[in-house]
Amino acid sequence: MDILDRFLSPRQQDGRRRFLRRTGFGVLGWSAAELVLLEQQVRAAGVARRVLVLFEQGGVSHIDTWDPKPDAPTEHRSPFKTMSTPVDGLQVTELLKQSSAVTRHLTVVRCMTQPTPGIGNSHPKGSQYVLSGEAPGGPIEMPDIGSVVASLQGSDAPHLPGHVMLPGNSEQAGVSTPGFLSAANTAFRTGGSPADPKWTVPNLGLVGGIGAERFTERRKLLASLDTGLLPARGGKPVKALGSLMDQASDMLTNPLTRKAFDLSSESSKVRERYGLGHRGQCYLLARKLIESGVRFVTVDPREPLNSYRDGKPVRFDGGGNMNWDHHDAIYSTSHTNIKGGGAGGGRWGIGTWPMMGSLDQAFSALISDMSDRGLLKDTLVCLVTEFGRTPKVNERQGRDHWTPAFTFVFAGAGVPGGQVVGSTDKEGGYITSSAAYTIDDYAATVYEKLGIDRSKPLHTPVNRPIYLAAHGRPIPELF
Repeated sequence: MDILDRFLSPRQQDGRRRFLRRTGFGVLGWSAAELVLLEQQVRAAGVARRVLVLFEQGGVSHIDTWDPKPDAPTEHRSPFKTMSTPVDGLQVTELLKQSSAVTRHLTVVRCMTQPTPGIGNSHPKGSQYVLSGEAPGGPIEMPDIGSVVASLQGSDAPHLPGHVMLPGNSEQAGVSTPGFLSAANTAFRTGGSPADPKWTVPNLGLVGGIGAERFTERRKLLASLDTGLLPARGGKPVKALGSLMDQASDMLTNPLTRKAFDLSSESSKVRERYGLGHRGQCYLLARKLIESGVRFVTVDPREPLNSYRDGKPVRFDGGGNMNWDHHDAIYSTSHTNIKGGGAGGGRWGIGTWPMMGSLDQAFSALISDMSDRGLLKDTLVCLVTEFGRTPKVNERQGRDHWTPAFTFVFAGAGVPGGQVVGSTDKEGGYITSSAAYTIDDYAATVYEKLGIDRSKPLHTPVNRPIYLAAHGRPIPELF
């Protein structure tokens, strides 16, 4: 399978091969030499060294953010005004006022869809789908994309994990898994809130009384006592324990490890630029980890009930579960715990500071900061969610889960900036463009950007071959 085949469905692949055999020419009549050059250009334009996934979990309303519908029926229309951006043809709502300024770096994909039955009503399954790129429920538990990347490509810095999830506090983070891969590829979770002035990552230092030299001697002694482990079925030795020990040794003894997680080294101007709340500081820490050499960073920045704003403690009363699951009172100016409400309680309205207010500031700061530092050249940034919200407002003044159409946003690593891909109808309910992409396609895109050959399978401990994003094809407009 060549690189262009990985962008096509099996039916399209077959048609392409028959066309080539019949004509002796490349795609659309190009010569073989031109086709080789095209494939080289695709590879060159799509190289990512690292990946940063901003997982805004709960189902962000695309209608109220990246895919405004000013002509929708009044009773279902978003109250937030549609505004133009510096990119011709790209409009967003006023909730993205700051992010509109960085749209020249972005590709907004408005034609994401999730057609797998049974997942649209489950946040855990939807979250697992986004994290792994594979619909859950199959015979094999698939690993997180980040775990796969850590397994195949490691970290640019041996003193840091290959895959970091920050902070990893929410219940949906519980579905993060290395799957059939070794435990050494489990996402490293920071915990807590980087907005807390006293926050530190636990267990990043040696136990009191044990210095680096003594720790090294103990490590050598343990290695000398290692008599090996029984091989797994299929004859391959188990290496997870050794990998974990080596990684732990690097993390615990290298002073650069703590530095990578230390936000105090960032200037007050930079920290304020991102926002001194939980989401802003999570986004900033993600940039710092990418810059420090972590290969794959996943951010799940749900605002805690007791949080921080402008560096000071704040309590978001009624906000016991601040994801984007706005079934109730989505346009509330405070909490959504309305009388007669249901699953939408425990969060604040979409237009409030702990929701889109902080996201708009943090995302715009992240993209501009990464651009200024040259990090967008080889870092793929993905702003994702598990599904969208219904085009119609329900009887509780909220919007429910909606899988037929929603929006992802991409930047960096060869992604063309200032681009809109796909379209939906005037109510934002259904895709009207010929392009439509799934979460499997998103996963295939990430692997393709990193140069991971999906035609070569991974193997389970019992030697079963597993192909990555087997049902997906890279999104061609991102290359």
